Amino acid sequence: MKKIVLVNDLMQQKYAYELIEPTGANFHKDFKPELSPQEMLSLGVFGGKYMTDCEVEFPKSWFAKAKLCHEFHDPELNFFAVNASQPLQVWQQKGWIYSEDPRGWFQWYCRYFLGRRLNNGEDERQIKRWRLFRRHLIQVERNCLPLDYNCRRVQRQALLHWAYDARRL
Repeated sequence: MKKIVLVNDLMQQKYAYELIEPTGANFHKDFKPELSPQEMLSLGVFGGKYMTDCEVEFPKSWFAKAKLCHEFHDPELNFFAVNASQPLQVWQQKGWIYSEDPRGWFQWYCRYFLGRRLNNGEDERQIKRWRLFRRHLIQVERNCLPLDYNCRRVQRQALLHWAYDARRL
């Protein structure tokens, strides 16, 4: 059964979207994220500042072990304890932000994971961006010893931000 999600947070008011697929299933054939949004939040991503006002929109279980900081971006909360984020303003200036997902790629991914699908080309655009980020995974594999978490920590953290499990590299 289809479900409508209503969003009223600091960045979106009176926004609604429809879930048409089961949670965590029926992804595009080219989209195979290694981490769920819940796993990403529990590992520590985006300095804990991302989605601190979105707990009503997403499942409570996603936030049970999430490493969040409501006050400020704290890189120490990230799995690799480094800052691998750019300010939202940079993303906006580069045209990477889709108007219905004003927080960027991770917000799109969370909604896609829940079962939202867009037929306007946005899903394909975001999946293409995700696939292109794989170049960072290849760089870590080529330049670091396996499981050497001190090698390319910022790149590893950025991979976590894009649902690639950099802990296994």
